[in-house]
Amino acid sequence: MPVINVDDLTDKDKAVMEVNQLKTEVKLERWLTSKCCEELKEYIQAGEEEDILVKGIPEDKNPFKEKGGCVIC
Repeated sequence: MPVINVDDLTDKDKAVMEVNQLKTEVKLERWLTSKCCEELKEYIQAGEEEDILVKGIPEDKNPFKEKGGCVIC
């Protein structure tokens, strides 16, 4: 898709783009926020056991674990 510089468009072109965008948005299905939040909460809780951000990375599988300490003789 080519990049469009909005500053180079005429007022008519800008209005046509805005109308097309509004036509697209009006077709979107709207949900109640309370319903969306409840579904999002259930989705997060369903994957909680496998989520490394919640459980953390096991020490044996952590690629960033320090290999050894610094020894100064």
